[in-house]
Amino acid sequence: MARKKSFDYFAAMEQLATNGHLAAQRFSVLIHDYSETALAEAAAEIHALEKEGDKVMAALTNELYDSFITPIDREDILIISERLDDILDGIMGLTYLFENLVITSLRPETNRFADMITQATQGVETALKEFPKFKNSKTLRKMITDVNAIESEADLLYSQMKKALFTDETDVLEIIKWKDIYDRFESIINDTEDAVDIIDGMVIKNT
Repeated sequence: MARKKSFDYFAAMEQLATNGHLAAQRFSVLIHDYSETALAEAAAEIHALEKEGDKVMAALTNELYDSFITPIDREDILIISERLDDILDGIMGLTYLFENLVITSLRPETNRFADMITQATQGVETALKEFPKFKNSKTLRKMITDVNAIESEADLLYSQMKKALFTDETDVLEIIKWKDIYDRFESIINDTEDAVDIIDGMVIKNT
């Protein structure tokens, strides 16, 4: 009888990180050439990535329930996977938010924030690729530091954009809409920082 092939938890987590980065890239392309038609197309592509991520997450979770032995603590695998899933869900949620709030034009610096999300998710993806070889990786520590730096820069931008929104915008409805959008941007960036911080903790725990 053939032996069941062991589940590759690291590959599953890397796939979640990759899908998050691909979704961020697609969202950034949308923001740089925004239109309502382009929004519909981007939302469909990002939704497909999110659904694929859901399948990966379901398979990973099922394996955690059934497996007696995992390469690292099952609780750690679940925590980092959930955070990676949050990143992907957050980006998909942004497209729904733009659609539901009927956003027809963008405020200044929106593209810059979208680019930061892309950079941060790329750092998370690279960190996940390096994580299986964390004992010898020189790149992993740099990626963790880089994502933390992006999050700090994004925090400053978030503060500046909200201040400009409340200072310069006179349409109350626009203020409400864009506050929600800025808050979602900030949440996604925070999730990327949480992801690499969790990886950092797991490295310390397993060395």
